[in-house]
Amino acid sequence: MNQPTRTERDSMGSVEVPASALYGAQTQRALDNFTIPCERMPEPFIRALLLIKQGAAEANRSLGLLSDSQYRAIHQAIESLQGEGLMEHFPVPVLQTGSGTSTNMNMNEVIARLAQLGGTEISPNDHVNMGQSSNDVIPSALHIAAAIQLRSQVIPALSALIRVIGETASANGDVIKTGRTHLMDALPIRFDHELAGWASQVRDNIDRLEDVFQRLTRLPLGGTAVGSGVNCAPGFVERALQTISRVSSIAFESSDSAFKGLSCIDTVLETSGHLRTCAVTLMKIANDLRWMNSGPHAGLAEIRLTPLQPGSSIMVDKVNPVIPEAVLMACARIIGNDMSITIGAQWGNFQLNTMLPLAAAELLDSTTLTAGAARLLGDKAVAGFEVLRGNVKRPLMQNPVLVTALTPHIGYLKAAEVAKKAREEQRPVLDVALETLDLEEALLRKLLDPEYLAGGGANRS
Repeated sequence: MNQPTRTERDSMGSVEVPASALYGAQTQRALDNFTIPCERMPEPFIRALLLIKQGAAEANRSLGLLSDSQYRAIHQAIESLQGEGLMEHFPVPVLQTGSGTSTNMNMNEVIARLAQLGGTEISPNDHVNMGQSSNDVIPSALHIAAAIQLRSQVIPALSALIRVIGETASANGDVIKTGRTHLMDALPIRFDHELAGWASQVRDNIDRLEDVFQRLTRLPLGGTAVGSGVNCAPGFVERALQTISRVSSIAFESSDSAFKGLSCIDTVLETSGHLRTCAVTLMKIANDLRWMNSGPHAGLAEIRLTPLQPGSSIMVDKVNPVIPEAVLMACARIIGNDMSITIGAQWGNFQLNTMLPLAAAELLDSTTLTAGAARLLGDKAVAGFEVLRGNVKRPLMQNPVLVTALTPHIGYLKAAEVAKKAREEQRPVLDVALETLDLEEALLRKLLDPEYLAGGGANRS
């Protein structure tokens, strides 16, 4: 059955558009032309674009460039789009024109159509897009969406992960375990010190994101087509930014150079790079958990992750580290997104970067993945695991590396002999040392005490 249509017109002529659609001719042309299968522009980006249109309408009304009735019609249209069902009106795919013009016009047409249905004649170009160009609006929307995602999603998720790590570390602060370098037994460490390393990594990631956040809040809005601001009225930018800042609760300001803001996405690339670092941090934690959980009979078996689901369709009683594995795959995607953005950032030719939609989609995907992976890892892996204290304690006293603490007293070669004998005879290092060394028993017991070594050993005596 043929879908009912209506005729819409733009500067190139007439186009048939689905009768029920709020978008118009330029959006339909985009749907007809951009047919590479891919996802639509992400919702956080569309909401940021909607916020710019709200700021623009208020600015143009205050400057006397929109009548009160025109402003009210645009404002009511924007308000009606704020709730559920927003995305059904924005079907333009990511793989479109590199400036994102089709998405900008999609937004302009939807707002104008809603205003027209309400009884006010509004033009997508002359009224909704007044004082703007896709070339300054799209990169501005990208910065706004990324800043909102960092503030509302990513940083809170990373902060929550730090809290969970801290709680787990505190609950196991008395546990001393075998340290490992090159996956091989090393000197003892405190369990809470190992987790403190994780927390510090995550904290550094927050610091990096807070730093780039200041650059994300600088928008090239008002640069219009090439950065010079043609057709943008004096006072427009300041008024629009006031509205955007008020509604988002984030203080946005003008970029120091609109020419830079249109032609490059260096700050987007920097943000992506920090999210890639977050991904590597989460991978480190997830892999440590997998190793510590390995076994449980033929692995390290230092911890037991919370059993969540059967691990095999054939092997009975097998439980896998499913949460760390899901996090690792999310992190792999974040790293892949960063590569796409790296390539996209190189596509700033003269006055415009022409991979803006791709950069927006990949960056916002990375923010969503980072926040989700951090919360999942904290809530369902770090928070619930059990330290298998017996398994952790058993290897400590037989760890030949303990003799490292004896080297200041007997020398490296003599200590190596003690370690070799303990390893070959599979005996506690202390027993071998008491038999073979001419050192006081009290001193040996002190030097070879895992807790003493985990606290820094002789360096803190």
